[in-house]
Amino acid sequence: MGKVISGISMSLDGFVTGPNVTRERQLGDGGELLHRWLTEPEPEDEALLKRMGAGAGAILMGRRSYDLAEGDGGWGDGGPAGPLPCFVLTHHAPDPATVRAPVFTFVTDGIASAVAQAKAAAGDGVVGVHGASAARQCLAAGLLDEIQIHLAPVLLGAGTGLFEHLGGPVELERTEAIATGNATHLRFRIVR
Repeated sequence: MGKVISGISMSLDGFVTGPNVTRERQLGDGGELLHRWLTEPEPEDEALLKRMGAGAGAILMGRRSYDLAEGDGGWGDGGPAGPLPCFVLTHHAPDPATVRAPVFTFVTDGIASAVAQAKAAAGDGVVGVHGASAARQCLAAGLLDEIQIHLAPVLLGAGTGLFEHLGGPVELERTEAIATGNATHLRFRIVR
């Protein structure tokens, strides 16, 4: 089976969105600076993104991420990674008639079940964890294998924090560091 990996852009002060997130401004105030490595990529950024996408087999995300984009039809006929199966962790599944894209499966029985279903769908591919809440839940439950942080050279001052309320220390081993003008791309293995 493949790995479970969270890859997320983050400000130097630990935020993955700016404050005041809305459907219209899904990254909040100033949050677009976090994704400059995606919108104005340098060759190293492009190479890293291509390598990340090549191993993807399924996506795991939280309901808030789904609702923010799906509310305005943002996913279209696919999910955050196009045609890949996408598992949405939620307390209550939406009415199936309201779900536009067939790639979504709504998991209501917890993070362990969501990860198991995503891993089964991904086979030998990577389960990409999308969003801060899903990443924190995977980390706290011991279900995350790697964390990839795309550290943007910005201080947002407020927003959605990535590493809030973990419940204790988590030991990491840095396995990669790539610096570009847009971000410092860090990769860590979770030490068990």
